Amino acid sequence: MVNMKILALSSSRVGNGGYLETAMPIIEKFLGNTALTIAFIPFALVQQDKYAFVSTVRTAFSGLPYKIIEVNHETGVDVVNNADVIMVSGGNTFKLLHDLYSAGLLEVIKNKVKAGTPYIGWSAGSNITGATICTTNDMPIIEPRSFKALGFFPFQINPHYYNVVVEGFNGETRDDRLREFVQLNPEVPVVCLPEGTALLLENNVLKLIGQSSGVLMRNNNAELDKSEIQVGNNISYLMS
Repeated sequence: MVNMKILALSSSRVGNGGYLETAMPIIEKFLGNTALTIAFIPFALVQQDKYAFVSTVRTAFSGLPYKIIEVNHETGVDVVNNADVIMVSGGNTFKLLHDLYSAGLLEVIKNKVKAGTPYIGWSAGSNITGATICTTNDMPIIEPRSFKALGFFPFQINPHYYNVVVEGFNGETRDDRLREFVQLNPEVPVVCLPEGTALLLENNVLKLIGQSSGVLMRNNNAELDKSEIQVGNNISYLMS
């Protein structure tokens, strides 16, 4: 097995907390307190001021010995190749994947992470660590070259997981949508990450970390098998 180091966070915020407030202690523990260069990829953004956003990320990391370098389409390959860490923000997953393909970065990131470079993502940045982006919550506002993503995990990820049944509402719930995926892709499980949780892969061990349990959805004889993933559980079996 390739010894990858991945932190896939469900979200940048938890509850009424500040931007990356809950994530920062986890990220610091993940990376250690040493000087590192982080290639930061904000391609998932659509309307937000990119420069203000990158500044917000740098502010969240202030006090830590990491240098945040923004990745763009022109110099992205060099920045990623020379970085100690790759970090990908949230936003729209379709735009993120579209831009990674168009900038020629998907394979570059794959190769770097599989060679041992730590990867951090949240929301859309976590979505793309799975096999495809077919269980994103986002609208397909732009068409990527393919739905195939980084494939660090052989399963699907659903961040911001929150299944709510609203009385009088006739649209589909989150579970309804994920059930459709599982029925049409019976060999592919879905790991659902509520806000405040993350997947941590280190030393070939995959665990759920955070503030609450996650959910695993699988096909079982054409029926949805929905089970709880406890915090701290070793779920490395999902990597096979």
